[in-house]
Amino acid sequence: MRGIRAAMAALILTGAMLGTAASTAGAAPAEGSRAAAACPTGWGSGAKGGGATGADHLTDIRTGRHECYDRIVFDVPGGDQIDFHVQYVDRFYADPSDQYIPVAGGAILDIRIGAWSYDLDAGVPTYPGKVGKPLPGVNISGYSTFRDTRFGGTFEGQTQVGLGVRARLPFRVIQLDDRVVVDVAHSWTS
Repeated sequence: MRGIRAAMAALILTGAMLGTAASTAGAAPAEGSRAAAACPTGWGSGAKGGGATGADHLTDIRTGRHECYDRIVFDVPGGDQIDFHVQYVDRFYADPSDQYIPVAGGAILDIRIGAWSYDLDAGVPTYPGKVGKPLPGVNISGYSTFRDTRFGGTFEGQTQVGLGVRARLPFRVIQLDDRVVVDVAHSWTS
């Protein structure tokens, strides 16, 4: 009889614990805690391009981390419809030399922005990138998606950057006045 009572007590205790767990799982998050973000996933990983006119000069490249994606921004003051082309490639080659530039990561985005990184009239760089080297001033350590950055150079008004990412993930390109933004999602699902 004692064994039956102990078993029933254990079942009742287990049921109470399951009921408590179920009620707290469906409860709203406590004030001050962050609810999980609904991350967009419909961007796709196919090539993206846009812009109709060339722009002035690239002056800066910067990055940022967000809850759902990592971001790289190309600043082109005075640029209106900045030309861009972004696509995944198997290997990264500088244009026009065809120099192979190793880029770390599970996948590589070849990013081309329609802006010079060098002012031909003044004879000075407007962006201090060196072909084959990491982007100056850009630190991507600790990022969820970005793994490496490499400067590909400028040729005929196009500046090229190789962006190493963790895997072939969805990305979007946003064209704004004075800049082009590339966001790479952390995953294919939210």
